[in-house]
Amino acid sequence: MIRASHIETARALGAAPAAPAGGAQLVWGRGCGYMAQLARDLVMPLVALSMMASLPAVARAQSAGKPIAVEVPSGQAVALNEVLLDESPGELWARFRFVAPAIERSADVSDAVAKSSEAMTYERSAADMDHLCESLVLDYLRRFDLAPARVVISLSDRPVAFGTKDAEATQFFEAYRPASDGCIWEAF
Repeated sequence: MIRASHIETARALGAAPAAPAGGAQLVWGRGCGYMAQLARDLVMPLVALSMMASLPAVARAQSAGKPIAVEVPSGQAVALNEVLLDESPGELWARFRFVAPAIERSADVSDAVAKSSEAMTYERSAADMDHLCESLVLDYLRRFDLAPARVVISLSDRPVAFGTKDAEATQFFEAYRPASDGCIWEAF
């Protein structure tokens, strides 16, 4: 016995389509549209997950808001805190902000300590900033197809919100012009 329902039954001879207009129902059957819906529900999240896995660690850490440790020639602890893109000077600038807790102002360091290998002064940190530009920044710019006019690398002994003043914080800055063969230091 066939019950009267809102689902049409295909007839052997006649004009009824094999599936109702708009596809078969998803609730009681696996007809037209079921596999397409399944693909949308399962495949798209898997594609998004695989794309996320292919992003570099820097981008994943930044999107998660976590600093990521970076190796530098001096061996000091340095972590990428954030990357900012800024067009306020009329051209694109990329700002790479790092936290380096060991950095100290030269005026705060005695002559004996300054000459030792323990003090991370501006002079010692400048080589680290050059290295960061050559090794990390250029790769980041290529991966995300960015072409900034300038790159600013900053080291701070503690996280400081961009654009705010912190008299207690020690911060070092360097500006570079990215080129195909490396970073060109710019007087800041």
